[in-house]
Amino acid sequence: MLKLIFALLVAANAALFAYGKGYLGQFSGNEHEPARLQKQQNVDKLQLVSASKAEAAASASAANTAAATTSAPAPAPVPRDEPAAIACLEAGNFQLPEARKFEDRLAPLALGERQQRRNLPGQEISSYIVHIPPQGSRAAADKKAEELRSLGITNFFVMNDSSPLRFGISLGVFRTEAAAQAQLAALSKQGVQSARVAPRYTGSKQLVYQFRDISEDTKARIVKILAKFPEQETRSCASAR
Repeated sequence: MLKLIFALLVAANAALFAYGKGYLGQFSGNEHEPARLQKQQNVDKLQLVSASKAEAAASASAANTAAATTSAPAPAPVPRDEPAAIACLEAGNFQLPEARKFEDRLAPLALGERQQRRNLPGQEISSYIVHIPPQGSRAAADKKAEELRSLGITNFFVMNDSSPLRFGISLGVFRTEAAAQAQLAALSKQGVQSARVAPRYTGSKQLVYQFRDISEDTKARIVKILAKFPEQETRSCASAR
């Protein structure tokens, strides 16, 4: 039995010796590092570097790439040929029938919110009012009303609407200024010293158009349409009446 074990050990040692000398050939994937390097192409140009040098080289390459990207000039914006806009154009003053014809001619321009229509402030006097100016509050107006009653004046009323004469006291409305002045004189003789005469205006039936944020080309087209309405005028909104 011992002889058999001894023979096996000798055979194993002989096999290891033959493998180490290369008598049994080389197996793929088991070569030592120097042996693999010898099989590479251009072996004489290869250079081994340490891990720290490899990391430094990689960092420098990344920094150069970022610098090149940052320093690249941004593309210049493409200019757009946009028409210049003016602040505002106003046209008027139209009576309602002419206003409708004017709007029909404006329709192809599709101005939308850039076109606005409004009534002119009333300019015609319809009547005259004799009144005591606003007292500032309902309580103050009631106090003034008591003073009028103490003078024997009962034909009046406190104005509570949202007009500029709110909390004032009306003492009569007259069709002519002469009649209003006569009433004022009569009240003065009764001791009313704070009454005044003021005109009352009717709502205007005239219309005016404003065109905002329009180009010079659009303005020219509006002016051309207005030429069909010789009684109307154009003006800037700053000079609107």
